[in-house]
Amino acid sequence: MPRLFKMVQETQNTLTDEYLLPLKSYKYSSVDKSFISRYILKHYWNASVELLPLWMAPNMVTLLGFFFIIGNVAFVTIFVPDLVGPGPTWVYFSFAIGVWMYSTLDNIDGKQARRTGTSSGLGELFDHGIDSLNCTLASLLETAAMGLGATQLGAFTALVPCLPMFFSTWETFHTHTLYLGYFNGPTEGLLIAIGIMIASGIYGPQIWRNQVTDVFGHPEIFGTNTFLDFWVGIVFGSFMVAHLPACVYNVAQARRRQGLPVLPIFLEWTPILVFTGSVLGWLFSPYSTLLSNNHLVLFCIVMSFVFGRMTTKIILAHLLKQPFPYWTVMLVPLIGGAILANLPRIGLPAIGATFELWYLRFYLLFAFTAYMHWAFLVINRITTFLGINCLTIKENKSTARDTVYRNFGDVKPNGDGKTGLKHH
Repeated sequence: MPRLFKMVQETQNTLTDEYLLPLKSYKYSSVDKSFISRYILKHYWNASVELLPLWMAPNMVTLLGFFFIIGNVAFVTIFVPDLVGPGPTWVYFSFAIGVWMYSTLDNIDGKQARRTGTSSGLGELFDHGIDSLNCTLASLLETAAMGLGATQLGAFTALVPCLPMFFSTWETFHTHTLYLGYFNGPTEGLLIAIGIMIASGIYGPQIWRNQVTDVFGHPEIFGTNTFLDFWVGIVFGSFMVAHLPACVYNVAQARRRQGLPVLPIFLEWTPILVFTGSVLGWLFSPYSTLLSNNHLVLFCIVMSFVFGRMTTKIILAHLLKQPFPYWTVMLVPLIGGAILANLPRIGLPAIGATFELWYLRFYLLFAFTAYMHWAFLVINRITTFLGINCLTIKENKSTARDTVYRNFGDVKPNGDGKTGLKHH
C-alpha cells in the first residue's frame, strides 16, 4: 500500500498544467487501409452515428460498447463457466452481437466527437484504454465460443491479442499515427471472431474439433488435423507476419526522419516481454493449478487491468510528449506469481492450490484498486485542465453545436469523408 500511495503522488506531480499543455494542440491521426472498413463498414458507421443523440458524449458511446462485452463475460461465468460448454445456443449469438456492438460503438465514438465538437486527447486515452481492457475480455468470449476450456490453448486465445495491441500502441507513441493495415485486428479480426461465434451458435462449439477434411476435403493436404490444430499457427503467424513487421518498419522510418537512432527503441519492448514471460511462466507451469482448477476467467480479468494500465501509460506519454514508460508497479505481483508457481524447480515446496487462488484474488483487488484510482486521477486532471466533462457534454458546447446545425441544416455533421477506426 505505501508503494501505491507513492505511485499516486508521482502521478499527481507529473500531471501539472505544464505537463498537460500538449493537450491544447491535440490532433488525432489515423490511417486505415482495410478495404472492408473503407468501402463497406464506413457507410454503416456513418449511418449509425446519425442515430445517436447530440447530447451523448463520445466517451459514453465508448463505455456503452464496453458494457456489451462485460455483460457477455457475465454470461460466460453463468452459462459456460468451464469455457467448454456447450452452453445455450443463444449465448453464442449473444457473444457475436456483443462484439459487433462493441466494434460499432468503438468506431463511431470518434465520429460522435466531431459531430458534437468535443474532440480531445481524453477521447483517445479513454477509447484506447477501453480497447486495452477489452483485449483479454472479448477474447474470453472467443475461448468459450470455441469450447477451448481452461487449457493452454484457451489461455493463448484469450491473452494473445495483448501482443498486437501493445505494438500498435508502441507504434503510435513514435509515429503519432494509428496505422491499421489491409488486414487488421479491429476490423477483419473481429469479423472473424464474430463468424466463429455465430458458427458455434449454429453447430455448437464442438465443430472446431472436426477434421478440416470433413469440410474442405483434400486429405492429402490437411490429413486428420482438426481446425484447432491450425489455430495457434494461424493466429500467432498472422501477428508475426502481418502486424509486427509493419509496426517495426513504421517506427524505424519515423525515427530516421527525426534523425534518431533506431536500436534503442527495442528496449521499449521490456514491458510486454516481462508481461508475456510472466504469464507463460505462471499459467503454463506444471506446478500451477489455475488452469486445472478452472480459474482462467479470473486470471484474464486480472490481466485486463494489468495490461490496460501498461498501455494507457504509453498512450498518456504519447499525448503529453513524455518519455516512454518502461514500468508499472502492477507487473510486480505478476512476476511474483510466476516465481511462486515455479518454486519446486529450485527445490522449494509448491505453494498449493488454495494459496495460489487467494494470491490471484488479492492481485485482482490490488490491480482493480490501483487501476481505477489512477484512471480517475488522470481523467480528473485532464477534464479540469481542458474544462470539459468525461461522460457528458457541457451545456455551452452542446448548445453551440446545435445552433450550427439549425443554421446549416444541409451540412452533414459527420460528412468529413475520412476513414479509420477512431478519429478523436
